Amino acid sequence: MEQEKVVIKINDNGSIRVNGNVELLDGNGDAYSVGNTFSLCRCGQSEKKPFCDGTHKKIEFNSAPRAK
Repeated sequence: MEQEKVVIKINDNGSIRVNGNVELLDGNGDAYSVGNTFSLCRCGQSEKKPFCDGTHKKIEFNSAPRAK
C-alpha cells in the first residue's frame, strides 16, 4: 500500500501550508490536534502559534523564498 504524499508549501508573504497525514508535536513531544490541512505561522506574530491566524497580512510580512 502506497503512503499518502505530504505536501508542505511556503506561501509567498504568508504561512507554511501543510497538506497530508502528519503528526505535529510540540517541544515536549506532545501532539497538537490537527487535520490533514493546516497552516503554520511564519511571520512570528500569530496569536495562535504555532498556527497561522492571518496576522502576516496586517503586518505586511514580506518573504517569498524559492527553491534552487
